[in-house]
Amino acid sequence: MSSLRQKWITAPLLNWIKKVLPPISDTEREAMEAGEVWWDAQLLSGKPDWDQLLDMGPPELTEAEQAFVDGPVEELCQMVDDWKISYEDHDISPEIWEFLKKNRFFGIIIPEEFGGLGFSPTAHAQIVTKISTRSTSVGVTVMVPNSLGPGELLMAHGTDEQKKHYLPRLADGRDIPCFGLTSPEAGSDAAAMVDSGVVCYQEYNGEKTLGMRVNWHKRYITLGPVATVLGLAFKLYDPDHILGDTEELGITVALVPTDTPGVTIGQRHIPAMQAFMNGPNWGKDVFIPMDWIIGGQENIGRGWHMLMSALAAGRGISLPSLSTGGAKLAARTTGAYSHIREQFGIPIGKFEGVQRRLAEIAAIAYVLDSAHKTTTRALDKGLKPAVVSAIMKAHATFGLRQAVNDAMDIHAGKAIIDGPLNYLGNVYRAVPVAITVEGANILTRSLMIFGQGAIRCHPYLLQEMEAATNPDKDEGVKELDALLPKHALFQLKTFCRAVFHGWTGGLFASSPRGVGEAAKYYRQMNRYSAVLTLVTEISLLSLGGELKRKEMISARLGDVLSELYLMSSTLKRFKDDGSPQQDRPLLEFAMRAGFHNIEVSLIEVFHNFPIRFIGELMQFLTMPWGHSIRAASDRQARACANLIMVPSETRDRLTKGVFPGNPGDGVDIVEQAFLSSHGTEAIREKMKKGGLRALNDNAIDQALSDNLISEEEAEKIRKTSELVNKAIQVDHFESLPTTSPERGSEDTLQ
Repeated sequence: MSSLRQKWITAPLLNWIKKVLPPISDTEREAMEAGEVWWDAQLLSGKPDWDQLLDMGPPELTEAEQAFVDGPVEELCQMVDDWKISYEDHDISPEIWEFLKKNRFFGIIIPEEFGGLGFSPTAHAQIVTKISTRSTSVGVTVMVPNSLGPGELLMAHGTDEQKKHYLPRLADGRDIPCFGLTSPEAGSDAAAMVDSGVVCYQEYNGEKTLGMRVNWHKRYITLGPVATVLGLAFKLYDPDHILGDTEELGITVALVPTDTPGVTIGQRHIPAMQAFMNGPNWGKDVFIPMDWIIGGQENIGRGWHMLMSALAAGRGISLPSLSTGGAKLAARTTGAYSHIREQFGIPIGKFEGVQRRLAEIAAIAYVLDSAHKTTTRALDKGLKPAVVSAIMKAHATFGLRQAVNDAMDIHAGKAIIDGPLNYLGNVYRAVPVAITVEGANILTRSLMIFGQGAIRCHPYLLQEMEAATNPDKDEGVKELDALLPKHALFQLKTFCRAVFHGWTGGLFASSPRGVGEAAKYYRQMNRYSAVLTLVTEISLLSLGGELKRKEMISARLGDVLSELYLMSSTLKRFKDDGSPQQDRPLLEFAMRAGFHNIEVSLIEVFHNFPIRFIGELMQFLTMPWGHSIRAASDRQARACANLIMVPSETRDRLTKGVFPGNPGDGVDIVEQAFLSSHGTEAIREKMKKGGLRALNDNAIDQALSDNLISEEEAEKIRKTSELVNKAIQVDHFESLPTTSPERGSEDTLQ
């Protein structure tokens, strides 16, 4: 019976799978094999095991890590003057560079045995987050050596000799690293790079040495202009068959000291007026000995896999940390400014249009911080969730853009006049950089998140694709035959679950124990997990390889998966915090926004599905009532906005890690005015009852004269008036700076 089934059912099905399933290139396969699946697989299972997520507990710092955050990180933030760095010097001062080296900021992830700090991903993330609330340029400078850089690659793939030589030097700053991946011709398509090396023998240090003669042109290389060691990715060829019969050996990664003959470091770029070092470099017939390959000669051709493995972790920490810090800064300062800044006699935070924006800023900060914590907690446990890291990179930077845009709108003129008092302008300018690097968001959203997630997270699809591509067809048929009954049962369960929850609005979906009133959100999460799983199955079956080219469909399905991850993290964070009642408006607003976004994305998939009747069928099966969950109401938005306009534990919990500023800084001035204003609200009310709404000396004198307030109260209100006056001021300059950085074409050797 089994042989008949294989002959008449499985074998034809195998041939069909070969035709319809999306083809996978070697680089795509290596990207998918790098890292691992985690909670994303649960979300695409149709029935997430919530205990797996909730039992992880909250991220925590060790005593040493907390001491570092409270000590050197705090001291560094006090040293930093972002206006001076970005607009006067266009550079980080030598004093800050020395402080970073002395305190091993470049060795956060390097083990203690090699002279590094040996900190956890959570500590790494919190350090970068806090620094980024003070200066994006300093945050990036610390972030890059601890993210996709030679340090992480060496720890994972380096030889013992390479580790012993380089890691101590990287940890204490004797060597400054950079990584050269992007080339002008390739951009996000690393497989298209033209940078190449040829295996050869050459005299090196007086001896005939086996190595590679490499030529390259790299650009957009962060820390490139100041780096002493370059991690270099290039394609290696062996036309003379020195190593064997294969000529094209694949992408390879080597460590190259920047003083090596033939290496040229170009002039610096200025990325969106940010002062962190960035620039191009070239290599002309540079001889690289074989033992400079990270991991040695045996790692020839494994460079792409090595890079993707590093990104699977680093992409979930670096830019999400910067984005979380920026969103928190926007929430704290905008909430304060909305309270102290008055128009028409009332705080601007009382206007409903402003309140909606405030609520969105607060909710974004809450969600990003939640997802940031959940992701670093997974990394703490040794996981390398590649799809989750891609979700975090793309949606954290998207979230930062919305939060900062809204904050800029609310601050209005305060945020568009540059100067030391402007704490938002530089973050605003840095957003496009974050969105562009480490994989452009457009491609990450439209190609990677769902494209990789649907295949990697599916319990059987990748195995079926491997069976279909097995060169031994008979063996492939046997493998597929064993998978088909399991896949069919999975499809049946998914169909029943998605249709039932779709038609009943998730009312009867399960929820984990001990989550209290939040159970309703878990039920909806289970509902949409089942819906996404069924829609994925139908899309793959009906479109096959064509789905890969339907990037708008893929992007929307990726958005659903991303929202499910962000919302899962938000629910976890709420539980980890002890389910505080005062935080419920944040949770309510965030969850409703997420569900609304999911429904919009799904309906757009149905309406734009290439096979129209299948799109209509999917909507009939899973969302027969159309939009069933409304976005947060105006009442909920007001409640959420008010949380960041009053001093409270919720506000402090939401914006924990934001550097409060040195005395006299823009952030500090606004915060002091905010606290003073709240401390004198009762006095203001007395004045308002007497018809005095203004906060100036004339109004205060009149209030005294009318016996509305006492002398002591008048003194307090004058102090508040001074602070508020100072907080709403902007900088002005006698003249524009007359100097600017030297300019030159990156494509011309200077």
